[in-house]
Amino acid sequence: MGGSSLSAGILLYRTTRGVLEVLIGHPGGPFWAKKQEGAWSIPKGLVEAGEDARKTALREFAEETGHPLPDTEAHPLGEVTLRSGKRVVAWAIRGDLDPGKASSNLVRMEWPRGSGRQIEFPEIDELRWCPMDEAQRLLNPAQVEFLKRLRKRLDHVK
Repeated sequence: MGGSSLSAGILLYRTTRGVLEVLIGHPGGPFWAKKQEGAWSIPKGLVEAGEDARKTALREFAEETGHPLPDTEAHPLGEVTLRSGKRVVAWAIRGDLDPGKASSNLVRMEWPRGSGRQIEFPEIDELRWCPMDEAQRLLNPAQVEFLKRLRKRLDHVK
């Protein structure tokens, strides 16, 4: 795998009282507990060898939010590379869901590292609808490009 692994995700968006909002998630677990700005992400996950990236994005969205999306019109937002070297490809879908009714899959990891102790926590511990300026502050800096591409696409459609 290494640093060049590919993840695929969905940027869900809606317009509320004329304000464009996107759904982003805060990663669960002790490493991210106190991190906010630059720590959030679109719901996404690893694309396995031979797997269709768009189908991965839809599956991961369902796993991380508890809300399956219909296999509907998804607008490609291209790919970005995170500072870690991981690549993320994303699609934008117009939709809505209640973050209060969301539930994420659980992940296990050793914590503290080297302790041999396993802990379990939600992959995403908070989902939030954010206006674009707030999302830009909270999102992983590389993923901010997806917001720019979404806005450009929506401005083009008008």
